[in-house]
Parts: sequence; structure tokens; C-alpha cells
Amino acid sequence: MATWTIDPAHSEIGFKVKHLVISTVSGKFNSFEGKLVGDIEDFTNTKIYFSADIDSIHTGNDQRDGHLKSADFFDSAAHPKLTFESTSIEKKGDDYKVNGNLTLKGITKPVSLNAEFGGVEKSLYGQTVAGFEVTTKINRRDFGLTWNAVTEAGGVVVGDEVKLAANLELIKQD
Repeated sequence: MATWTIDPAHSEIGFKVKHLVISTVSGKFNSFEGKLVGDIEDFTNTKIYFSADIDSIHTGNDQRDGHLKSADFFDSAAHPKLTFESTSIEKKGDDYKVNGNLTLKGITKPVSLNAEFGGVEKSLYGQTVAGFEVTTKINRRDFGLTWNAVTEAGGVVVGDEVKLAANLELIKQD
């Protein structure tokens, strides 16, 4: 059994949500950490832990970032982190379905992540690294992220479905 930790220099955690139902706004978390504990040969016997700092959210617009950190959305003062902990992992062909509990704004709900395993390699520094692409969709309202506004034409400002995507490189710890 080994412990693998996320290499933040070679990983990214992002999200996309509809704006005015016609375009997409993307963002990311700049500060996060996580680990996988278990046997890299059989991911179904591993445990995954992950957290991201809400105050590290970045959408390319300081005003929007401030609004997302406010009580209207994530309420980072009261809930500084989002967390995920796996409960089970299933092999699906060459990929994996990672089931677990996601906590946002103090609300924990079960989610399923699709994980594509990229493989294992040795880095230039002699470290053993593994790569994954992880995706899922959640409904932000399920996690208490309910703020919205209506346009003059009757449309909503923020969509409910949020697409989450992570490109992760993990380093095996000796």
C-alpha cells in the first residue's frame, strides 16, 4: 500500500457553468491538496481524499471572484474549503467510477466522478508519478449555492449544472 499526493505544479482543478444560458464561464481553484492511499495496481482498493481552498477561486474577473466567495455563493468565511472523500471505486473498462462524498458550503452529498487513468511514469527527478483526468457534473443548488438573478427577458444569470474537471498528477511518496 502506498500514498500518492497531488503535485499542484502539474495539476489543475476547474469548473464551468452557464452564464445567461447562452455562454459558459470557466474558473479554477489555485490552492488544493489531495492524496490517494492504496495499491496503484488496483485502484478499486484505494481511498481518495481531496480539498480546495475556496478563497483561491479564480475566474479571471476579480468582481465575480469576490461574489463567488461571498455568502451569496460559497461563503468562504464560514466554509473555507470544499472536500471530497471516496467511498468506493469501480473499474469501468479502462477507466474508473469514483463514488464519494463532496462537501460544499457545509452540505455533503454523494457524487460519482469519472476518472480516466493516464498511466504511471518516472519523472525527470526519479519520482514515480501517475496521471488522471477526472470529470463530473453537479447541481449547485444541491449544495446550497442558490443565488441567481433574472434578466429583463426572463432568463437566469447562472445555470444550475456545474461541470467539474481535474487534471491530476500524483507523486508516489516513499
